[in-house]
Amino acid sequence: MKKYLVVIITLLLIAGCGKKSSFTVTGRVSDITQKVIFIHRVDINKQVLLDSSVITKKGTFRFKIKAACPDYYQVGYSLNDFVTLLAEPGEKIELTFKRKALSSDYSVTGSKGSELVHDLDQRLLETKAKLDSLDKLYEKVAVEPGFDKRGPELDQAYLDVIRAQRKFNIAFILENMKSLVSIKALYQRINENMYVLYEPRDLQYLKIVSDSLKKYYPDSKQTKALVSDFENESKDFFARTLKRMTDTLPETKLNPELKDIYGKRIALSSLRGKYVLLSFWSADSRDCVVENLQLKEFYRTYHRQGFEIYQINVDQDEEKWKTAVRFDELPWINVREDNPLNPKNVILYNVKSLPANYLYDPKGNMVAVNIHGRTLQIKLNQIFD
Repeated sequence: MKKYLVVIITLLLIAGCGKKSSFTVTGRVSDITQKVIFIHRVDINKQVLLDSSVITKKGTFRFKIKAACPDYYQVGYSLNDFVTLLAEPGEKIELTFKRKALSSDYSVTGSKGSELVHDLDQRLLETKAKLDSLDKLYEKVAVEPGFDKRGPELDQAYLDVIRAQRKFNIAFILENMKSLVSIKALYQRINENMYVLYEPRDLQYLKIVSDSLKKYYPDSKQTKALVSDFENESKDFFARTLKRMTDTLPETKLNPELKDIYGKRIALSSLRGKYVLLSFWSADSRDCVVENLQLKEFYRTYHRQGFEIYQINVDQDEEKWKTAVRFDELPWINVREDNPLNPKNVILYNVKSLPANYLYDPKGNMVAVNIHGRTLQIKLNQIFD
């Protein structure tokens, strides 16, 4: 009897998540100038190359991959040009790439998880396209008459698009809690500094998915990583990104004390008790001038609630700086490096490009780095609203 139990247990271990032990991927590409296509398994924070397939003269390719459980894979020409699959053993997946850039227009059948990933990715691409269009329009109207009215309207339109994407992801997660595809919906990003689920209260969806997948896929590496993430962090989704960014920055004891346009020295530390945006800028930089127009809107909205800007100018021409401050009617604290040829604060804060900024909380702790435009507005919304 014991002998038979050993055999049964061994078979169960080999079978893993199911009886089938592989899946196939067949596909067709429109761009037959490419010779080879690859498939990687997504192993949490890295991609593991599994196989390559020569693309035929007809533009077809094929993979057969051993797998015991559902998992994420990437099929593409490189790690920068690919689509994501959520494949399960036994599936016969068919891919059709309709354009040179694989992810821009493709179809997938034969895999429910991969079809859901496709829908999720395509929706985010549409959102990013809308945001890019609004960005370009914003830059155009920023230097035209009537910006005082159009600027806030475009800001609101931008926020509406981001909020619509967030609602989509939440609905998607709630509809697919029993699938590993919900993990992808949790961690999608609008840009490098911002998750789709950007509200601190969105942590609840991390817990919901974590609890669900522990039941349905307890042995999955993806599930274990998610559970570990939730248990170790227990903070909002921005915490990890902000920590990595601030770890390489100077300590918050840095305290610029520079002269404003009237010759009065003002210390950054004198603003404790407020949220302070420390900003570096130049009157010669068009990007800085455009950002200042937007900062004026934020300043008008949040200044009375405890928001201040301490802006350090790096121009060598002192009169040009003073003229720019007066002409643009910049209402916040505007100071200048004592020696722009040897800009002490630029060096200490490791400023690489302009504009650059650092957001401090009322206790003088740095809470965000280089957040601009709508990302900054969303952060201020979270703080004050």
